Amino acid sequence: MEALILFGLLIVLIALSIPIGITLGLATAVSFALTSDIPLVILAQKSFSALDSFPLLAIPFFILAGALMSYGGISKRLVALAEALVGFIVGGLAMVTVLACMFFAAISGSGPATVSAIGSFMIPAMRERKYAGAFATAVTAAAGTIGVIIPPSIPFVIYAVVSGASVGELFIAGVVPGVLIGIALMVVCYFTARKRGYQSSAEPPSFARVGKAFREAVWALIVPIIILGGIYGGIFTPTEAAVVAVVYSVFIGKFVYRELDFKTLYDALKDAVLVNGATSFMIGLSMAFAAYLSMAQIPAMMGEWLLSVSSSPVTTLMIINVFLLIIGCFVDNIAAVIILTPILLPVVTQLGIDPVHFGLIMTVNLAVGFITPPYGINLFVGSAVSGESIEDISREVMPLIAVMILCLLLFTYVPQTSMALVELFRHH
Repeated sequence: MEALILFGLLIVLIALSIPIGITLGLATAVSFALTSDIPLVILAQKSFSALDSFPLLAIPFFILAGALMSYGGISKRLVALAEALVGFIVGGLAMVTVLACMFFAAISGSGPATVSAIGSFMIPAMRERKYAGAFATAVTAAAGTIGVIIPPSIPFVIYAVVSGASVGELFIAGVVPGVLIGIALMVVCYFTARKRGYQSSAEPPSFARVGKAFREAVWALIVPIIILGGIYGGIFTPTEAAVVAVVYSVFIGKFVYRELDFKTLYDALKDAVLVNGATSFMIGLSMAFAAYLSMAQIPAMMGEWLLSVSSSPVTTLMIINVFLLIIGCFVDNIAAVIILTPILLPVVTQLGIDPVHFGLIMTVNLAVGFITPPYGINLFVGSAVSGESIEDISREVMPLIAVMILCLLLFTYVPQTSMALVELFRHH
């Protein structure tokens, strides 16, 4: 009965286009009132205590670091390096977009931030080369999903807080899958460009040209080395790494690239505050929602049902993948991680699946949701940057979604793709 009321309210409120944070709070409060004698003040306590978490502090700092790098000229240098490396290939500008998103993903940890930072340069550049605007936007939106897979990743931090898994191990698990998704998207770009006659954008790479682009971008490329090297070297925690990234971004933007002044600093801070405010509100109420799930024993019931359908890891993972792909179409990545991890993690651990491997599967599934209508936040960000309609972008993004799902199946059923580096780290 509790599950019926809770999920029924959720579906109705989401269908009414009520923001996801408010939806979670309302559904939880009404369910509490109708099915429990516990005072409603417990919701506020759970929401507040959920935000009183040191690991969660990494999120606002990674968001701010991404904004500072976008305003401070770092994203421009990454685009120039990517163009020097792959711009000469057929469909080169689309590949440059994917590669630049991969570089920026290793800095920002956010999908929408990656789309906004890289799209503002690359979508107009692709249009100049006669690429269809909707295709240019679709490529940028799809490549932006890598922002939550290549470390650092905000959804990985959220999953670690909810599941108790290691943030460092989750970051390592995302490296190979993020690179493989990038390569798969580039392959689609190549064949689409050949079919449509899109031209390459640059001369073949020369040592001098690549060297010049690398020298200008090297300060940006050091960021992921500082962040990941510091975490895995035991110098600082992921949260402290995020703070270091902010300080480094301010220094480079102000004193090296000289593009960060008081106005751009204010704009970066404003963007970070707006995004973090919405994210924190959602996280707090999501944790209250998760607490109610636990009290009503809904995860245990759903786990029993899933295991009654099949005790085979192969079948169960396929059911979970399909379920998460559908959920990703309607629910924000962060909210979905907080809501569904307590439900699904006990099931997969019973089947012997490593929580870190499952965190990667879940994150990639929900990353696909960034580019699937109707929710598809990367599509909305891309549309805002390019002015293209969501309908046109959605049509162009379908082949890119298809290859991402093929990659997802590879990561699901060949755990070594994500876990080989993690095992090396564990035994080091």
